[in-house]
Amino acid sequence: MKIKRILVSQPKPATEKSPYFELAEKSNVKIDFRPFIQVESVPTKEFRTQKVNLLDHTAVIFTSRTAIDNYFRVAEELRIVVPDSMKYFCISEATAYYLQKYIVYRKRKIFHSTGKFTDLIEVVKKHKDENYLVPLSDIHKQEIPDLLEKNKIKYSKAILYRTVSSDLSDIKNIDYDILVFFSPSGIASLLQNFPNWDQKETKIASFGPATAKAVTEAGYRLDIQAPMPQAPSMTMALELFIKKHNKAKK
Repeated sequence: MKIKRILVSQPKPATEKSPYFELAEKSNVKIDFRPFIQVESVPTKEFRTQKVNLLDHTAVIFTSRTAIDNYFRVAEELRIVVPDSMKYFCISEATAYYLQKYIVYRKRKIFHSTGKFTDLIEVVKKHKDENYLVPLSDIHKQEIPDLLEKNKIKYSKAILYRTVSSDLSDIKNIDYDILVFFSPSGIASLLQNFPNWDQKETKIASFGPATAKAVTEAGYRLDIQAPMPQAPSMTMALELFIKKHNKAKK
């Protein structure tokens, strides 16, 4: 059977220039988008139990826009005025620019990296005297605290939001040729929403080693993996697989 329908477990891209739309047209396949996970804010009352004081810190490390939203949400709910002297260290330039939603950008001390936490650490190391706050999800990369501790960076971790499974009860049948996942949480959502799902001929594509491990540990067959040397992106991995698979089915 040829590949005709793909379900990507993420929100539909906001721009028409997304490589997924190009893939759909080039490979003559239908691609649907449905988030398998969603983010919930940690209530302020629950945050207080972590015994973390925002104003005890002189700098904040932001790894995502969600982290920014929840940091300023908590500050507002606790009626805390974040001082102008606060320094911000962001994972990427796009994340840094997002700060404009909450602060006067040009008047603050803002630093950013290339999109990799290992590179951001190099920036942070130049400011070792700061006391950092790191807003995170309950599920986060262990690399983050590990690198901070390895480089003897003074920091506090604050869990301000959590990743939970989406309610997919409106989906009666997963009648897709390929399911695409980007995190172990997505696989957990699949198990939670469809505990009796039988993979059969459906292909599973995963991005990143942690997601690939989650697929196999859940007892599913992993058919497509990215990033790989010949396919650094998920869309490239899908295109290569579809081309090879559909050609074999002729």
